[in-house]
Amino acid sequence: MSETDFSTSEEVQALANEVTCMKALVTLMLKGMGQADAGKVIINMERYIAKLEDQQQAEVFSNTIKQIKHAYRQ
Repeated sequence: MSETDFSTSEEVQALANEVTCMKALVTLMLKGMGQADAGKVIINMERYIAKLEDQQQAEVFSNTIKQIKHAYRQ
């Protein structure tokens, strides 16, 4: 794993595509965990967001979690 290249493109669209990929990956991982454990992960993330001091970051995180929760329920 230490030799794997996880570099990110500096192009905005490529970065946006990578973020979308990561959201899908997290959603699929949560689906694979089972409902009880996935629920715990979401609750813990929501608690983490509530403790963030940077309101802009908290809003972005909250929106991302909402997207993941919506995709998880489908």
